Amino acid sequence: MLPSALGYRWPAEWEPHAATWLAWPHKPETWPGKFEPIPGVWATLVRTLAEFEPVHVLAGGEAVMAEARSLVDDVPNVTLHDIPTNDVWARDHGPMFLSGPPSLEPALIDWEYNAWGGKYPPFDLDNAVPAHVARFTGRRRFTPGIILEGGAVDGNGEGTVLTTEPCLLNPNRNPQLSRADIEQYLADYCCAKKILWLAGGIEGDDTDGHIDELARFVGPTTVVAAFEPDPQDVNHEPLADNLRRLETMTDARGRKLEVIPIPMPRALYFDDARLPACYMNFYIANGVVIVPQFNDPADVTAVETLARLFPGRQIRGLDAIDLVWGLGAFHCITQQQPA
Repeated sequence: MLPSALGYRWPAEWEPHAATWLAWPHKPETWPGKFEPIPGVWATLVRTLAEFEPVHVLAGGEAVMAEARSLVDDVPNVTLHDIPTNDVWARDHGPMFLSGPPSLEPALIDWEYNAWGGKYPPFDLDNAVPAHVARFTGRRRFTPGIILEGGAVDGNGEGTVLTTEPCLLNPNRNPQLSRADIEQYLADYCCAKKILWLAGGIEGDDTDGHIDELARFVGPTTVVAAFEPDPQDVNHEPLADNLRRLETMTDARGRKLEVIPIPMPRALYFDDARLPACYMNFYIANGVVIVPQFNDPADVTAVETLARLFPGRQIRGLDAIDLVWGLGAFHCITQQQPA
């Protein structure tokens, strides 16, 4: 039977966690010419998260394990696993954890993964990660058999799922599936009752428009959304279109969304390529929200806005300038395991 029929649901990120999962960085090509500071970025994130909840780190292979141990082995609440990966994007290749009533065994979804349409082979080790995690956690594993990255969908824990057309409808993922087919998979496996579709992505995002660079649920009916105030910026109109769409939307229960804009940081570049620097790539953990910072005046706005929205949590701004060189930030490299 399907998860939805059995009574599972996909919890919201702000619900209590049992742990956070990450993969240790080991691929210099992800940060060309800038890999040296990256393990330190991971160490800071792991140490911060471990103050609030257990952290599981995939660090497969002798060299990767040795470096991870040298930087975080002394941190309480951290477990290192000898599970190999091709790259670090645990949000996208990791499992999607489900919750349910006590009568149901713990479960996760093992989507197929092809590195955003086959852009960065090989990805076989990453695609195997959910099966490893299922074995370690003893969770039932559902296998839909289609490609879906965790960063492509965001949920409110009550059956409303936010996503984008350029990503989920891209022929480089599931060319055999229609929009209606994909909505059915989200209903069957993410237990979605309503799908909200946005259209615009930001410049430099190699995922074809992941929702976690654009708009995120921060409450059952509250969404924060990126906006670009400069009308001359290439991101201005796509993000304005997203805002217009969101302001007309309702959740699965028919409740109108409250939409809170957060401005984009100034453009960051690698050589001549625009980087996908954005505050929407924050991560919500037990007692804390990790917010990317870009040495920009808008950093303060992002932190203050999220502080108002999460009054019971600490707001930790962590430098993401080196991290975003690899075309992602803190949400892209984390995956929550609900309590």
